[in-house]
Amino acid sequence: MKKLLAICLGVFLLVGCNDTMNTPSKKVEDFLGKYQKLDEDVLTQLDVIVDSDTEMDDDQKKDYKELMQKQYQNLSYKVTDEKVEDDTATVDAEIEVYDYQTSVTKSKKYFDENKDEFVTDEDEAGIKKYTDYKIKELKDVTDKTTYTITFYLTKDENDEWKLQDITDTDRQKLHGLY
Repeated sequence: MKKLLAICLGVFLLVGCNDTMNTPSKKVEDFLGKYQKLDEDVLTQLDVIVDSDTEMDDDQKKDYKELMQKQYQNLSYKVTDEKVEDDTATVDAEIEVYDYQTSVTKSKKYFDENKDEFVTDEDEAGIKKYTDYKIKELKDVTDKTTYTITFYLTKDENDEWKLQDITDTDRQKLHGLY
């Protein structure tokens, strides 16, 4: 009798826990948690994006990837709202990330006003020295900024909530570059 009771209780807890894991907010938390934990899928996506850049050399790509990993690990978030209507849902989350955009804007302005510092015989446009400068400035960023992202979810045929792909704008927010 005790075994039967223990099995029934175990099944009840297992089924109950699965339902609490299948909420729109939990799916968003899982998604953002993958960034914080430097999930393999997140790092693969980062590699694809950075490796496709034709203006950065290998050392710059390595440094930039490290900056993004620092960004991901230091990302903090708070789910602020969840709305469910039938098989669709939206979840608003407030994220806090390093404010890389302000640094990029300042670096670009400095470059535009001081191009002669960046131009070399080998690089008449000054791209390599500018990229080195921009990455150096990004490494010094300590200020953070807050963004709100609305995530969209739908239920699949198994009643599992699935997160829709985020927009490029929202991805820029995650990177602190919006």
